[in-house]
Amino acid sequence: MSTEKSVELALRDLVIANRILAREGVLDAFGHVSIRHPTEAGRYFMARSRAPELVSREDLIEFNLDSSPINQNGRAMYAERQIHGCIYQLRPEVMAVCHNHAHSLVPFGVTGSLIKPIFHMASVIGEEVPIWDIREEFGDTNLLVTDAPKGLALARSLGARRAALMRGHGSVVVGQTLRQAVFTAIYLQQNAELILRARELGPITYLSPGEVKAASDLLFQPLSQDRSWEYWATRAGFSGI
Repeated sequence: MSTEKSVELALRDLVIANRILAREGVLDAFGHVSIRHPTEAGRYFMARSRAPELVSREDLIEFNLDSSPINQNGRAMYAERQIHGCIYQLRPEVMAVCHNHAHSLVPFGVTGSLIKPIFHMASVIGEEVPIWDIREEFGDTNLLVTDAPKGLALARSLGARRAALMRGHGSVVVGQTLRQAVFTAIYLQQNAELILRARELGPITYLSPGEVKAASDLLFQPLSQDRSWEYWATRAGFSGI
């Protein structure tokens, strides 16, 4: 496949990912998702500053890993693009990043209550999701990650994991593919909702480390990834994917 073709396919999927994450309630008017350039590891793509449900191919901007634009062409940019650039810098295996404000996640970040998977579909979030508090290193801020020092601090807190909570803000989710990142972001949100409901009934039995690995290995296989992507894409208005 030519480089031009692989880039166009990646950009098509990035548009679909924006629409999926909006349709499934992970993103609303705010939040964003990006994808690393498929052949140039030192670059990534993300939409201009626009509600994800409205993103089209013409909205996509190419960035260097310092989050400076290559083809801005006068378009407004997301203020928190450093989240993406800094994670790509520290995690060469990561091919997609999602930052969101899913409401079900916020209570965990502000109470210090860790999210762990309680059902098999959420095994992809990993054994435990850390909480990053911007105030610990930067004092009182508007909580936005708008420069490289903050972006790198968040990336370091994420470490080698697939997700991290951001106290009073939301979360960041990564994947070795765009589909993995979308899958993880959706089930991270659902897992949080289920934890809140389960606590009303009694003590929670979380998945064991062995269960997390076995289930996530299965769910990241092409069969599961293709099936879920087709379903969510269709719900978002893209049929025949």
